[in-house]
Amino acid sequence: MEFRSFMVQALEEARAAGARGEVPVGAVVVSPEGQIVARDGNRTRALADPTAHAEVLAIRAACAAAGSERLVGHDLYVTLEPCAMCAAAIAAARIARVYYGASDPKSGGVAHGARVFSHAQSHHAPEVYDGIGAREAEDLLKEFFAARR
Repeated sequence: MEFRSFMVQALEEARAAGARGEVPVGAVVVSPEGQIVARDGNRTRALADPTAHAEVLAIRAACAAAGSERLVGHDLYVTLEPCAMCAAAIAAARIARVYYGASDPKSGGVAHGARVFSHAQSHHAPEVYDGIGAREAEDLLKEFFAARR
């Protein structure tokens, strides 16, 4: 199967999150057949829920659609390096591949910080591809935080 990126759709979700006053992070879950099965952006403020990160919301919706807690063979596109909480959820869901845009040296949990997938306790380590759409994802985040300072 030919590779097709879904980062454009994740960036759409990030922009929508930013417009709602949420940190502009978006995520998309793609089936093994290449279909978007779930997509969302951060909603921690709207839902008054610190776990309502884009990745968690998209994984929950994809699991509900699949009728399973496992998303074997699925891909996750997210505009920002997942934090440790989201990385643990990705591992628990058995996501096959993670594609992320901007690195997060402060709160990241994949290439920075906890490096969740590197631990022996991690139930699953997906393939990880970084830097996809990084510039646009970084710009969204910089603009969002600059407007709040």
